Amino acid sequence: MLAKIHTILWYDILFIVLLGIKFLVVIFRKDFLLMKIISNNKKAYHDYFVLEKYECGIALCGTEVKSIRQGKCNIKDSFAKIENNEIFVYGMHVSPYEQGNIFNKDELRTKKLLLHKNQIVKLKSNVKEKGYSLIPLSVYFNDNGKIKLELGLCKGKKLYDKRETLKKKDMQRDIERAK
Repeated sequence: MLAKIHTILWYDILFIVLLGIKFLVVIFRKDFLLMKIISNNKKAYHDYFVLEKYECGIALCGTEVKSIRQGKCNIKDSFAKIENNEIFVYGMHVSPYEQGNIFNKDELRTKKLLLHKNQIVKLKSNVKEKGYSLIPLSVYFNDNGKIKLELGLCKGKKLYDKRETLKKKDMQRDIERAK
């Protein structure tokens, strides 16, 4: 007999009453983690084929973190570059924090992305040789409450590719309406 179901943080806690004895069962499921998406780059999925995705940390200042926690972040026109074996994101707009006064940084300043060295070397070779681009896809909080950026290794779409994807989406929508 199931008495109560509670969710605290990212743990599922089930209270089970069996013959008058209470049991506490704690189950941790990795696939059930709650991720709060702050900003999503839908334009990137329209303009590029996303080949690989990487989860990156971002080097931010305190007021930028507070502003992002309020949801004031935009990555629509942003891109990433590799310079001196480090990855930087350009064009990521973080609005100034209202109570930040003199501690606010420039809204469009370049921000360093945190990746492992072997991942950076792999990305650098792909970008240099094959002509791929590094595009931020989304900014979100991970399961520990840290701000992460999902970076995509992307290849640009041609005009006919964009039309083809729009046709597929329209056909899928028509099929769902018919059901």
